[in-house]
Amino acid sequence: MPRWKNRPEGSNWGDFGPDDQIGRLNLVTPDKVLAAVREVREGRSFCLSLPLDFPGGTAINASRKPPEVQPVMDQGRPNMNFPYSCNNPHHLDVLCDDQVLLTLQYSTQWDSLAHIGQEFDADGDGVAELVYYNGFRGGTHISGPADHQTGGDSGAPSGARALGIEKMAETSVQGRGVMIDFKAHFGEERVYVNYDQLMRVLEADKVVIEKGDFVCFRTGFDEMLLSMNRQPDAKKLRSSFAALDGRDERIHRWIEETGLVALIADNIAVEATPAKASTADRFTALPLHEVCLFKLGVYLGEFWLLSPLADWLRERGRSRFLLTAPPLRLPGAVGSPATPVATV
Repeated sequence: MPRWKNRPEGSNWGDFGPDDQIGRLNLVTPDKVLAAVREVREGRSFCLSLPLDFPGGTAINASRKPPEVQPVMDQGRPNMNFPYSCNNPHHLDVLCDDQVLLTLQYSTQWDSLAHIGQEFDADGDGVAELVYYNGFRGGTHISGPADHQTGGDSGAPSGARALGIEKMAETSVQGRGVMIDFKAHFGEERVYVNYDQLMRVLEADKVVIEKGDFVCFRTGFDEMLLSMNRQPDAKKLRSSFAALDGRDERIHRWIEETGLVALIADNIAVEATPAKASTADRFTALPLHEVCLFKLGVYLGEFWLLSPLADWLRERGRSRFLLTAPPLRLPGAVGSPATPVATV
């Protein structure tokens, strides 16, 4: 049976097949990867990940905590500088073995298509369901221990049985990255960048976006965050730097029409938060997340380290590069840290 009768206006549900779970990554064909490889001219690589203990503390997001690294325990003993001779006097080996408690979207990250859904009447019966990209359902395909609609326990384990981050990882996530340098045009000023401003930046820098591209926005947020050395001033960070105006419907159409695969930024949410006010009775708090993750299967990358690469590209009049950025192949997860690599 189909999972939906109604699909959201402006969505592409079903266009890649009724059971599609990777969205716009379908557009990263072998030809697109070859085109990306041809952007490599010098063989130089850039790490696009922050250290995963950034931003530091919980000032940016109170519910997301920094990683805790601890040694693996073996028979009550920590496996850190552990001489094998403790078990066998003939052995020379010394062992280090650790584990981590990691909030998957604390630092440099990918959002999976199961990260943001919506209360939407997919059945056409006048009652809104909890729905994600391509009609996958909350409670059936994406579950958690609590039923927030009834206030009770669901009795279900937590995880995504559809749209999990492992589906993204299985594609290898390699293609052409394109850099858009907001800092070069807006400095550190807090600007909600609308469609017209975005087009002026693209024209001035001769940036062209094509189907299958991974689009990166350098704002300068990453540089300021690093300078704060794990003690982020959330107020200053949130009141600085340009970011996309998620309420601008022309930007929505641009995302739809270009065929881009992902929007990536060095900031908190790619789009400016909080979003501009809406006059609707009910509306999305994260309009760009709605368009990308829920409607179009476009991925979002947040907290990426983009400034060193952006400066290097600008100095050479370039904007394109080979991007390799798979998430963890962790079944059931709805987001993942990443260590993306740009090769130029």
